[in-house]
Amino acid sequence: MNLGPAGHVTRSLIRPRLETTLRPPRRRSLRTVDGVTIDAAYDPGRGTSAAAGDVLDDVLGDVSGDLAIVVAHGFTGDLERPHVRRAATAFTQYGAVVTFSFRGHGASGGRSTVGDREVLDLAAAVEWARELGHTRVATVGFSMGGSVVLRHAAINSAGGEEHEGRTGAHTDAVVSVSAPARWYYRGTAPMRRLHWLVTRPTGRAVGRYGLRTRIHHREWDPVPSSPVESVPLIAPTPLLIVHGEQDGYFPVDHPRMLADASDGHAELWLEPGMGHAENAADDALLARIGQWAAGAAAPAG
Repeated sequence: MNLGPAGHVTRSLIRPRLETTLRPPRRRSLRTVDGVTIDAAYDPGRGTSAAAGDVLDDVLGDVSGDLAIVVAHGFTGDLERPHVRRAATAFTQYGAVVTFSFRGHGASGGRSTVGDREVLDLAAAVEWARELGHTRVATVGFSMGGSVVLRHAAINSAGGEEHEGRTGAHTDAVVSVSAPARWYYRGTAPMRRLHWLVTRPTGRAVGRYGLRTRIHHREWDPVPSSPVESVPLIAPTPLLIVHGEQDGYFPVDHPRMLADASDGHAELWLEPGMGHAENAADDALLARIGQWAAGAAAPAG
């Protein structure tokens, strides 16, 4: 996959030390295989020393360990939203973190396809993490981002070798939080409002000017594989499904359907009292997710 200006980066030989960095994330524009510019940021994590940070200024190549966690936000989010930054900050305790804004969101180009072409945005972010020298990459997605990490993992797994759109930007562990199991779900009031936002011209205007989200007017053609259809293709990549028991968008039959589709491969956490996506994930849950991702993405043996 061509990431345009990202280029090839040589990994630093500096070993991380147990010092906390206050350096701001580094920004980069990535380019997807279909030509969309994606706004992305890289935080080397809490283990990078001041000396290592100086090298990062020059080559963007130092890593705090070999793990990078790539965060995929929900619909109408972007990498600068406070709830996205809070999750990213929590994950820096466990490795470097890449955040990005999906197409049509924030400073990224293009228009949102609400979970279809967004797999290419995630692929660009994963490949950037690997170009920075990270040998292990975990993807963590919330809501729409949760469906995207499932589809991305299926496309880029051993089970998805023949899947159209495969990019080679593979991941070593996958966490899907508050994701739907199936498309076109309208069983809750928030989802009926979301469908109005996406399908109606007035709704798309509200999305553009009120929510800073530019939504594509075309319907899916063809309809992409659903999250539940994607899950069986993810194995043997470790998979965690997290869902709030008080989720107002997708009731608990969605995560249970996803877990059942894995035939025992996925781990399922149903969180009492939790609502939907990033805003509902408290610091303790984010820490548990970070710990799981770091352990699941560890090399075998």
